[in-house]
Amino acid sequence: MNREELGGFLRSRRGRIQPAEVGLAPGPRRQTPGLRREEVALLAGISVDYYIRLEQGRGPHPSDQVLTALGRALRLTGDEHDYLLRLADQSPARAEPAREVPANVLRLLDRLTDVPAMVINAGYDVLAWNRMLVALIGDLSEVPPWQRNTLRWLFGNPTPTPDKLQLARQCVADLRATGRYPTDANIRALVDDLRETSPLFADLWAARDIEIQRTLTKHMTHPVAGPMELDCDFLPIAGADQRLVLYTAAPGTPSHKALQRLRAIGA
Repeated sequence: MNREELGGFLRSRRGRIQPAEVGLAPGPRRQTPGLRREEVALLAGISVDYYIRLEQGRGPHPSDQVLTALGRALRLTGDEHDYLLRLADQSPARAEPAREVPANVLRLLDRLTDVPAMVINAGYDVLAWNRMLVALIGDLSEVPPWQRNTLRWLFGNPTPTPDKLQLARQCVADLRATGRYPTDANIRALVDDLRETSPLFADLWAARDIEIQRTLTKHMTHPVAGPMELDCDFLPIAGADQRLVLYTAAPGTPSHKALQRLRAIGA
């Protein structure tokens, strides 16, 4: 049970809910942002002392019923509730994520000749890619393995554009949602490194947002194909803690035509 992170997560969620959202009167002289501790305890049906000890990282191991009540009181999303359960050690620990991509997925990558695609693990390491991705971002075989990480690329720019800032928020929320921090040594090292080198990452990580990414939009400008707005879909790979990432565009759009130019480049 990760008591410190559990307490920090509860505090962060409590601070984001206004009393009116849960049917409570604001009351006079309110200085606490969001809900007070006693209000969360009231909504969850637990004692104030018990909840305070949970936030302070010194409480007992909460039961499933208590976690469910807290999730309801704090209006957690499905992804956030799953994260809360993992913090309280209510889900089985997973083994170290494999870096070997299943052979059937590699065959699928080879057959995807008209869309850029890659396979990433829970820490956003790029494990495999197709020729269209090479045409889009360059040949990753020329990059040292430890640098084949999309988060390192994203947070290596000290002044991100507004759309990159939104992408950064989504990716950091997804990284937390995997539940592998801090039990996974590689992800813990990645987080420590990015917190030290990127103030933006440090701020987003401290926000404790939780959201598993399933689709997002990326904007980029290719030196030959030009500007593109691409839908980025994350597809979980059965039996592996990996995801297939696909970059697509609606047929007939300028971005789709740009992808067609990329296919010619890749060929």
